[in-house]
Amino acid sequence: MMIKYQNIYCVIMAGGVGSRFWPMSTTKSPKQFHDVLGVGKTLIQQTYERLLKITSSDKIFVITDQDYVNLTQDQLPAIDRKQIIAEPFGMNTAPCSLYSAFKIKQLDENATLLICPSDHLILDTDDFVKDAKLGLASAQANDFLYTLGINPTRPDTGYGYIQFIENGEKIKSVKTFTEKPNLNMAKKFMQSGDFLWNSGIFIWKVSSILKAFKNFLPDMYSSFLSIEDKMNREDEFEQVKRVYPTLHKISIDVGILEKAKNVKVIKSNFGWSDLGTWDALYERGMKDDKKNVTFGEHVFFYNSQGNMIFAKKNKAVVIDGLEDYIVVDTANGLLITPLNKTQEVKTYVNDLRLNKKNNFL
Repeated sequence: MMIKYQNIYCVIMAGGVGSRFWPMSTTKSPKQFHDVLGVGKTLIQQTYERLLKITSSDKIFVITDQDYVNLTQDQLPAIDRKQIIAEPFGMNTAPCSLYSAFKIKQLDENATLLICPSDHLILDTDDFVKDAKLGLASAQANDFLYTLGINPTRPDTGYGYIQFIENGEKIKSVKTFTEKPNLNMAKKFMQSGDFLWNSGIFIWKVSSILKAFKNFLPDMYSSFLSIEDKMNREDEFEQVKRVYPTLHKISIDVGILEKAKNVKVIKSNFGWSDLGTWDALYERGMKDDKKNVTFGEHVFFYNSQGNMIFAKKNKAVVIDGLEDYIVVDTANGLLITPLNKTQEVKTYVNDLRLNKKNNFL
């Protein structure tokens, strides 16, 4: 299938706070704006560079919280300010998907979109680009909604799962979506062989996704339809600010994809992680002979194994007698937690907020 590259647009979703990555990720500086992997580029910069292999810089948009517009511009100076879509506040992935679709439709009613998070790890860029182009070509030719599904490598309870119908092809029809199953169910999914991790990377024509919103989230669709003529004008943000409080806070998966009958999944294997928690970073980190992972220049281990230490470069850290722990030291806070409890970090953050310790968040 041939791709019409002039109609390909990419949207980076960069509005999340990443509270499970506290204390590195904070409301003022979320994880997508950090060099989490120690490679000299932040997560959003790495995402942008991957997308340059799919389309040109002028067709890459970022949708983010209004508070992060300047951060985005600083880290991605090659994109125009008009390509940064400011949300008044975060409302999950359905509203931001709809907003970006209406905005880009005003520029190109034949647009096909690739929507992806700003803070994911992708190890094999070439495979990612290959699968993305396959989906984009298919989307241009068909009225389907596509998601990239990842071959699971372990029964992870932190990911959503997609059950597919085997057809011998790389693009498969979707049977069911399951959000973050318990461990027993995740193990059954692994054994069955017909489940994939939901990467949260989506592909569709603007016309296809707008039709889906009109069918399944009609109130949200009508709200944006009422301000469609304000898109890409000076008063756009003021109009969006008026509409946003009326919207339903819901994910695109729950609001659209779980209900639609025209959803396809592209079975992929490009070394993906959503880097949602500290243990996900440990899984991808370079381990020494004791399975310790270090992000920091002056870390010394004694009688310790299976740990991950994330420390400031100008601080010496000595670890003795520790096993299977995460230690994160930043100017904002110190986190010491078992490796198997990193999903609880969000709870710790909520407790800090309840105790009015917002200055640390």
